Amino acid sequence: MVLVFRLNGRLLEQGDRLVEGLNLTSARWQVLGALALADRPLTAPQIAEAMGITRQGAQKQLNLLMDEGLLDRRPNPSHERSPLYRLTATGKRTFAEADRRCGLWAADLGEALSEDALHTTETVLGELLARLNKPLPTHRQSERTSDD
Repeated sequence: MVLVFRLNGRLLEQGDRLVEGLNLTSARWQVLGALALADRPLTAPQIAEAMGITRQGAQKQLNLLMDEGLLDRRPNPSHERSPLYRLTATGKRTFAEADRRCGLWAADLGEALSEDALHTTETVLGELLARLNKPLPTHRQSERTSDD
């Protein structure tokens, strides 16, 4: 777990450097990515769920991205208090450039790794993510397991 925490911290730090010339941070880039990958307008809770962040964290980044002209907000016919956000033309261009830079960076990072190693890593991380989406065991279940 500590290795994953350290990896996440370094990814965010280097990601900030990668996109700083675009007036982005890793957090803003993450929110842009959620919208770009969804290819449809999303609410703040939907973005938070897609990216594994809090709704409040997503909202903060949405507000900053709106101020930068990278997103616009539309009324949500399904929920009056939860507007829909979508990329503006500037937001699409900014995300495309961040994605291009990320592709070059990822190619460089993966250069020394075999295709099998990269595939295994993707599989393991995907499985861990799926398992982490399950509820935590209760304290009582943990005690039973450790006594067995």
